[in-house]
Amino acid sequence: MTVRRKVIPAPAVSLEKAREFSLFALVLLLSACGSGNSTVAGLPATHACLRTQTPTISPAPPPVAEPPIALRLEPINANLTFPLFLTAPPGDMGRLFVVEKGGVIKIFDLATQLAVATPFLNLAGQIATGGEQGLLGLAFHPDFEQIGFFYVNVINIANGNTEIRRYQVSANDPNQADVASAFLIVTIDQPAGLTNHKAGWLGFGRDGYLYAALGDGGGGGDPDNNAQNLNTLLGKMLRLDVNADGFPADPARNYAIPADNPCVGQAGVAGEIWSIGLRNPWRPSFDRGTGDFYIADVGQDDREEVNISTAADGAGRGINYGWDVMEGSLCFPSNAACSSTGLTLPAVDYDHGSGCSITGGYVYRGSVPALQALRGTYFYGDFCAGFVRSFRLVSGAVTEHAIWPLSPGNITSFGEDAAGELYIMTSGGGLLRIVPE
Repeated sequence: MTVRRKVIPAPAVSLEKAREFSLFALVLLLSACGSGNSTVAGLPATHACLRTQTPTISPAPPPVAEPPIALRLEPINANLTFPLFLTAPPGDMGRLFVVEKGGVIKIFDLATQLAVATPFLNLAGQIATGGEQGLLGLAFHPDFEQIGFFYVNVINIANGNTEIRRYQVSANDPNQADVASAFLIVTIDQPAGLTNHKAGWLGFGRDGYLYAALGDGGGGGDPDNNAQNLNTLLGKMLRLDVNADGFPADPARNYAIPADNPCVGQAGVAGEIWSIGLRNPWRPSFDRGTGDFYIADVGQDDREEVNISTAADGAGRGINYGWDVMEGSLCFPSNAACSSTGLTLPAVDYDHGSGCSITGGYVYRGSVPALQALRGTYFYGDFCAGFVRSFRLVSGAVTEHAIWPLSPGNITSFGEDAAGELYIMTSGGGLLRIVPE
């Protein structure tokens, strides 16, 4: 393709501008953030590109406090401020890349057990960080080792819109990004004045395409009905081909739409859409062993949920996960009548007596000998309650739903390294490795 580079300005950053985040701001980041007042349920989107025959996963049994083995959380001293994500380039067994909400990506060296002194990328002061804004996602290109590309989701400081940007690693230092390489992939308009429900997760699927999670844009009850509107990218899971340019005349769209996206070529429908009906999907993930797609979605008044679409069933292609017609397994609002026809209900949901803000995790696929009994087990948590739970998906049914006797604190994210080992991050700057007792 012809590469057109839109350079992102990089103003000088002073260390004195490092932000402190209050517990109030943290709760805003991941919680329900507002209540709807309507007593009338919304109507689900209808279109030929959406699934009408939806996959069914048997409802989860209640979790029990009988995990199969003993685990503990091993602290890692990485000197973090508000960590939101952890990942590693494919095959990179020696480093962890940790995303901070304020705009910094730090590297932790597993060999030295020390954080690299200089951040890998520092956008502090250059992006919006109020409420649920910030540096919200990071994904490494599958060919990162050869081409050095990685992608971030940030909120533009000037207008509050979502930007997915590409950067490249420095040619001179593998622990440094080339800030001057910033290249805009897409800008997604956000509602003016609303700082919540930005989601922001990025990840590459087995198909080599970039998946991007977008919240409904904010406000209680999805006031603009974005999640069920097929003409907006908000409240959706997107699927983009970042190796091509299908819009050479548009400097704000430097990607192509995969030909097998469910709504591609449909009039009045955004072809980038992969799935719809999401509120604030917080930390989706692919099972690296199967390709199954897990999407934890933060609820509003009543329910938190985990949605699952198996690779065999399309990994979310054309699925409507229900918001704002439903919240979890309930109609929204809960005192309204609604129809679940054409909607895919969650595999797991829980009420706000148990927690208030789900944090999605990963299916364990690591190689630690003492943890092999956990292979195929999905871990998730809750920011407010601080619990860690897990379950397995076996033949379309949730099994072994367990509560772990672990108390990490306010969980902002789980992380997965290149070897498939799992980590937990907390609002207080904690980075914890899940290890056998």
